[in-house]
Amino acid sequence: MKKLNEKKLIFVYNADSGVINLVKDFWKKIFRPSSYECNLCMQTFGTFSMKKDWKTFINKINIDTEFLHRDEFEKKYHMKDANYPSAYMLENEKLTLVISDDEMNSAKTLDEMEVLVLSKINYLSYIPQSTV
Repeated sequence: MKKLNEKKLIFVYNADSGVINLVKDFWKKIFRPSSYECNLCMQTFGTFSMKKDWKTFINKINIDTEFLHRDEFEKKYHMKDANYPSAYMLENEKLTLVISDDEMNSAKTLDEMEVLVLSKINYLSYIPQSTV
C-alpha cells in the first residue's frame, strides 16, 4: 500500500483563471456574495489572498496538494465533465473524485471545509490500494 503522502490532492475552483475573471470574482465576492459561485474560494480566501488558517491546515495534512481553476484543471487533466468546486485524488496517473461539488458547497465555514477534507483523506488512507 502506498503512503498517503505519495498521492496528490487536487482542489478545483469553480472559477476560470485570468486577470479579467479574477477582477469579476473579486467584485462579486465583495458586493454580491450570494451570486458568488465558488464556495471553495469563499471559505478559503480572504479579499486578496488565501486565508492563513487554510494555508496552515493544507501544510499540515501530510499530502501534496494542487489548486487549479476550472479551465486549468480541464486543460491539464482532460476532464470536461466535472462539477465544481471539487477535489480529486491523483494516484498512479488516475483521478478519483474525493469531494463532490455538493459536499464542497455544503461547508459553510472554513472549519467545516477542513473537517470535510480531513474526513475524506483519512477515509482514503484506510482503504486498501486495490479498491480505490
